[in-house]
Amino acid sequence: MKSFLPGRALWAWPSVFCVALLWPPGAVAQTSAAPVLNVPDSAADADDTANDAPDSSAETRRARAARPAAGPRFEVDMQAPDAMRDFLLRHMEVQRYRELRNLDANELGRLLAQAPANLRELLATLGYFSPSVEVVPPPGLGEAAADTGAVNRNAPPPSLGTITVKVDPGPVTQVASVTVSFVGDIATAPQAEAQRAEIQREAGLIAGLPFSQADWDSAKTAALRRLIAQRYPSGRVQNSLADIDSQTHQARLYIELDSGKAMRMGDVMVQGAERYDAVTAERLVRLSGLTPGSDYDLEKLQDAQRRIAESGYYDSVFVYVEPTTDGDTLPVMVQLREAKRQKVVIGVGGSTDNGARLSLEHTHNSVPGIGWRAVSKLQLERIDQLASTDWSSTPNNDGWRKIVGAQLAKQLDDFTTTSSQRLRAGQTQLGVEYDRSFYLQYDRARVSSSLVSATAQEEAKSSISANYAWTRRRFDDLVFPHRGYGLAVELGAGYTLGTTRLPFGRTQARWLTYWPLGAIAQVADPVPGQPRDVTSPTRRTQLGRLALRVEGGAVVARDSAPIPDTQLFITGGDNTVRGYGLRDIGVPRADGSIGPGRYKAVVSLEWQRPIWNADQRSNWENVLFIDGGAIANKAGDLKPVWGVGTGIRYNSPVGPLQLDLAYGLETRRFRIHLNVGFTF
Repeated sequence: MKSFLPGRALWAWPSVFCVALLWPPGAVAQTSAAPVLNVPDSAADADDTANDAPDSSAETRRARAARPAAGPRFEVDMQAPDAMRDFLLRHMEVQRYRELRNLDANELGRLLAQAPANLRELLATLGYFSPSVEVVPPPGLGEAAADTGAVNRNAPPPSLGTITVKVDPGPVTQVASVTVSFVGDIATAPQAEAQRAEIQREAGLIAGLPFSQADWDSAKTAALRRLIAQRYPSGRVQNSLADIDSQTHQARLYIELDSGKAMRMGDVMVQGAERYDAVTAERLVRLSGLTPGSDYDLEKLQDAQRRIAESGYYDSVFVYVEPTTDGDTLPVMVQLREAKRQKVVIGVGGSTDNGARLSLEHTHNSVPGIGWRAVSKLQLERIDQLASTDWSSTPNNDGWRKIVGAQLAKQLDDFTTTSSQRLRAGQTQLGVEYDRSFYLQYDRARVSSSLVSATAQEEAKSSISANYAWTRRRFDDLVFPHRGYGLAVELGAGYTLGTTRLPFGRTQARWLTYWPLGAIAQVADPVPGQPRDVTSPTRRTQLGRLALRVEGGAVVARDSAPIPDTQLFITGGDNTVRGYGLRDIGVPRADGSIGPGRYKAVVSLEWQRPIWNADQRSNWENVLFIDGGAIANKAGDLKPVWGVGTGIRYNSPVGPLQLDLAYGLETRRFRIHLNVGFTF
């Protein structure tokens, strides 16, 4: 015998499951709601509504206040497997009347006669279509129904006894297959072939699992979500059917999707642009791929929203498409709330490397006369001081901005002080995944030592160079990465200035990757009434992830070339080689201090694993790590020093909070390292 379980309503055919999920404002979603039986929220309310007439006398109010609180009229002894007991108790129909004060034995008997059918319906939603259900009324329920004596309204209502429910669910029904068919443009469009395949693959993930109504609903929702994410924002589930074979205990599921016609992007319309030119927002939208005539793409809409929000000109951004009743183009609407022209931010912080930190930052989003954005910053720390200003133009049609910057810095390291100045001018292109820039840079640095007389101090060194920088980020999350990688490369060539002018080349590269661990993955056990996340299996033995970081750099020049110290390399500290202090790893100077060198090599391997909730991503994690780093003036002299340690991570709202205890194998000392946030 076969039974048919179409859609969400178990015994209604055909069912139309139409979800307006992710559809922009203005779309209309049609839904149907089952009639709801109004049941009083409390026994006292029910009794008052049924029997009490309005009475303002003090005596009536006192009598009502003295009435004892209503207790449950009956108890339910649910004898069912543990996995479904709570679900059945929570949703069985008779439970709605348990606190009803004026429930009598006759009405309870009527409810108990309907209870087996109600329980079979609930079990069917969990995939059990051949259950054995027995409902045993409370002893003496018949005598209570025949008792028509007077009832004292001020006395506690008597209990009607305990209902015993015995449930044997029988074998569970397995999902044998999931078939997705298409009507409309998507059925034949060659450019939608990959979209059709992805919808079918994702819907088929529940094949082979025990059937449940929640999983079935989730599969239909996921199929519709994938349909309306590209080309077909007006798509809908036209029909759905669950074909249940109660003899073989198998379910064959069918979904029919109607895509409607393919939609394309129309013109960009900006609302809320007053202080800043609307052209800036329009360009950022088009840089995300939303050009007039391109296919509708929800991901590109979200990309455009991120780009505009990260530009710094706006406090809030909302990008969506406006539905139209005719045609196949959708205007792109951009609603903006602009940021103020000027902003001042005062910051207080600290780190184990630099101690307490005080910063003052001023932002001007539209400098008079040129309309550029200027960000100026003053930062004071125990051993470092910094003053900088960076100016950038609005992006052009290709996303490039002109940039100009200046920086003054002072670094204190033991007995030496490094004073430096930097000027930079060029162009940059900032994207969601890629960043690129090229620029000319002037550097000047002077190193002085308190151990050397003023006449013996080194002269300032300066240089000018042309540079190109490229960065790619492919992390699954830019705040709490779990998998993915990032790569950054810098190339430069220049000349030293001053009395000795010699050419030099400079290159630097950084690589960071995350590898999730755990070879055995299982789909989570079902929670009755809730869908399983079949797209992300739950790892029963969660081993966390490995993070590998590799850095390298080289300055190629003659030994006599006076390269400014700010163009050389030095390492050590919270974000490089733990177990050593800030800039502790370098080339020894003649006065015994540590200075930068021409070659750099850094490697770090970290094992990150959850402390609690080991079957999922935890906010608290433990790490074990080993770091190594080396600086030298010749590549053959690179000899790494190592640090090992452990620490904890807390995934706070502002990013990972890192607290590490590291041991430097070279210094044979422990150091504590504190850092907040993830950046690449």
